[in-house]
Amino acid sequence: MAIKFQYNKTSLQQIEKNLKMRQRTLPIIKSKETALRLEVKKCKEEADELERQLESQISGYERMYALWGEFDASLVSLKDVQLSVRKIAGVRVPVLDNIELEVRPFGLFSAPKWYFDGINLLQGLAKTAVEREFVFAKLHLLEHARKKTTQKVNLFEKVQIPGFQEAVRKIKRFMEDEENLSKSSQKILKSLQEKRRAEDEEKEVAV
Repeated sequence: MAIKFQYNKTSLQQIEKNLKMRQRTLPIIKSKETALRLEVKKCKEEADELERQLESQISGYERMYALWGEFDASLVSLKDVQLSVRKIAGVRVPVLDNIELEVRPFGLFSAPKWYFDGINLLQGLAKTAVEREFVFAKLHLLEHARKKTTQKVNLFEKVQIPGFQEAVRKIKRFMEDEENLSKSSQKILKSLQEKRRAEDEEKEVAV
C-alpha cells in the first residue's frame, strides 16, 4: 500500500501523527491477538473433549440398539437453551448458561425398567450435542476475530508503519535538501552582490 503524501510541513505533521498512533496501537492489538490465540486453543480443546464425550455416549446408545425399537424417543425433548454474552479480548461471545430438557410423562409401571437408563442416555446425548454445537459456534466467532486481528497486526507492522517511516524520511530529506539549496543560493547571491559592489567601487575610484 503506497502512502500518499506531499513534500511540505503539513503533510509531514499528518504522517508523523498517523505513525505515532499506529506505533501506540500495535502493542495493544498484539496483546489482543495473543489473548484470542489462547482462547481459540482453549475452545478447540473443549470442542475435542465434547467430541470424545459424544462418541462415547453414542457407543453406549449403540450397545442398547436392540432395545431402542421399544423405546419412545419423543419422551425427551429440548425445552429451552439459556444464553448470555460476555467479552473475551474485546470480542462479544455467547455463554451457554443452561440447557433445559423436558421428559414427557409415561407409564412408570407399564414401561420396562431400562426406560430410565434410556431417558438418562438421551438426556446426556442431547445436552452434549447442544454444548458441542454451541462450542463450535463460539470457536468460529473467536477464530474469525483472531484472523482479523492478525491481519491488522500484519498491516500495521509490515505495511503501514514502515510506509509512514519511509514517507517521513523522504519528506525530511527533501526539506533538508531544499533548505540547503536555499542557503547555497543565498550564499551565491550574496557573493555576486559583493562582487558587483566591489566592481562598482573600483569604477568610482578610477573615475
